Amino acid sequence: MKENLIEIFSSIQGEGKYVGCRQVFVRLEGCNLDCSYCDTENAPGSHPQCEVETYAGSREFAKLPNPRSAEQVAMEINRLCQEVPHQAVSFTGGEPLLHADFIREVAKEVEVPVFLETNGTLYKQLESIIDITDIISMDIKLPSIVSQPQWEAHRKFIEVAKEKDLYIKLVVADETTEEEFRKAIDLVAETAPETLFIIQPVTPYGGCKAASPEKILICQNYALTKLKDVRVIPQTHKMIGQI
Repeated sequence: MKENLIEIFSSIQGEGKYVGCRQVFVRLEGCNLDCSYCDTENAPGSHPQCEVETYAGSREFAKLPNPRSAEQVAMEINRLCQEVPHQAVSFTGGEPLLHADFIREVAKEVEVPVFLETNGTLYKQLESIIDITDIISMDIKLPSIVSQPQWEAHRKFIEVAKEKDLYIKLVVADETTEEEFRKAIDLVAETAPETLFIIQPVTPYGGCKAASPEKILICQNYALTKLKDVRVIPQTHKMIGQI
């Protein structure tokens, strides 16, 4: 089994529950959504080469031909983990669950926990690899940033994901409406109220504008009336110059 990859590298997790942890990142092509603030070039077939970091944290990359086999990718992950201890391997994208079968094959050969950074819509694909998944970072995609609402897909995804180490992120921008934010909170409260919920102030990109500090606090105020653990965490890796 082979897939096109964008990059494999070692860095600091900049978002969510495991912010600050050292992880290997495996970035895969393709996504099933069209978020307005997306800053990743992930179109399928657009990467004839995969960039692989030559030593963990070196920021020097070798360009290797795509597609890569699961065995080749696992070898690079294990090499980086031997050079520096890592908390997990994060499969990201794009949307990594478009490549669920490939992730399963890679996971057979790696020695660290499997971490999924996902848009939280492909619940059937998650079901197919939930047994080999350790940590799930799920985004809720609001109607103001995608062309089609994803409420029902998110609900079904949470029902599958909550048996694992799950946390849920929601990006809040100036454009985020009170109605859609509250609907997201109510959805999580109905399905997994004990799950860690993270409000992530948007990093402006693609026309999105930053939410005011007051708006972020108002959002957290409402979330705390419904959920047990609500935190505000920005994209810290961009603040400290990490990729």
